Amino acid sequence: MILLRPSMDYSQQVLEYKKEFLENGDTLAGSSYLERYENYEEWLKFVLDNENENTKHTQVTASVFLAVREEDNKLVGIINIRHALNNYLFNYGGHIGYSVRKDERRKGYAKEMLKMALEKCTNLGISKVLLTCDADNIASAKTIKYCGGILENEVQEEDVLVQRYWIEL
Repeated sequence: MILLRPSMDYSQQVLEYKKEFLENGDTLAGSSYLERYENYEEWLKFVLDNENENTKHTQVTASVFLAVREEDNKLVGIINIRHALNNYLFNYGGHIGYSVRKDERRKGYAKEMLKMALEKCTNLGISKVLLTCDADNIASAKTIKYCGGILENEVQEEDVLVQRYWIEL
């Protein structure tokens, strides 16, 4: 698997990914608001602009990557690395968000994506990475722990209990 920056080459696969998640009632975690965009080109512009300190559209600069299986060039997941933490991200969201297609789960892709993203965090100068997940998301908690995550605490965000993990790089 490789992590690639979003491009027009993957527009159809990203739109299919979005459709699949919405049809399944799943959350598009780590997709940088993909669910809000009907037009791929507008989402792509948003994502690429948000990598630049001067043109970012959100409160923190972030990088989005497509997790693509090399054997068949299939998009299996999307991962977002936030370069810094604002108050909300510190409490509930963390440095990294990610999602994996339903039919590709339980195959180790999330672990592989997270390990690769942690390497990118090192390159960005982030030495301590915060990851969060809903307390009932056992698969995500296992992935985070596998990659070195240490549970700091649990916090309530509205009606959801959120676990906060730190990984030292």
